[in-house]
Amino acid sequence: MQRKAIVIGATGLVGQYLVKQLSELYDTLIVIARRPPRYINASMRFYQVNDFDNLAEVFASVGADRSTDAFSCLGTTKKQAGSDEAFHKVDHDYNVTFATLCREKGVENFFLLSAMNADIDSRFLYNRVKAETEQSIMALNFAHLVIFRPSLLLGKHKGRPLESLGQKAFKLVSPLVPESLPLHPISAKRVASAMAMSAHDIYERSKYRREPAITTTDIIENKQMLAMTKVKK
Repeated sequence: MQRKAIVIGATGLVGQYLVKQLSELYDTLIVIARRPPRYINASMRFYQVNDFDNLAEVFASVGADRSTDAFSCLGTTKKQAGSDEAFHKVDHDYNVTFATLCREKGVENFFLLSAMNADIDSRFLYNRVKAETEQSIMALNFAHLVIFRPSLLLGKHKGRPLESLGQKAFKLVSPLVPESLPLHPISAKRVASAMAMSAHDIYERSKYRREPAITTTDIIENKQMLAMTKVKK
């Protein structure tokens, strides 16, 4: 059986690294985005969606099925979105719509990029919406749902001046900050690696599983991602 992966958020900070890594693991890589990702190879199938409100129409022509793993790196900020409602629409509604469409096609494994401190009772909108998205996708009962909660992402943040400022400040003190600290920033490339590694691990374990899969949800916190992707010296 040929392996397939489907990705949204492929042009974002983590997504651009993820598509490159997934292209080495899967026979077919399906990308749904407003514009093509920077990295393209022969295994990739690009489906353009100018408005994610029309995601279902585009998805109807995508050949997703039980052999497909789904990944979402889709996300924004309130400043980029323009309002609380628009932020919720992107971070929650579009992600949940994508997950629902995948589940209806028989997809069993879903990998979601969330954020550290996702909390439905948080006083901060960002954290509340991240938690709400996690809970909505949990309710879809994927065989494997893996949620990734990184800390500050290191990389070029377009339109996110506060995060860029935070990165500059961290570079000054990074030699003094051990990776064992939960709040230690993590590069977007390492988050993508953790997502790809998790998917590959599930695939390898499935080769030896005879009984039906039990619905599981794994939450990979920042500290675990740092440990998973640490380069051995």
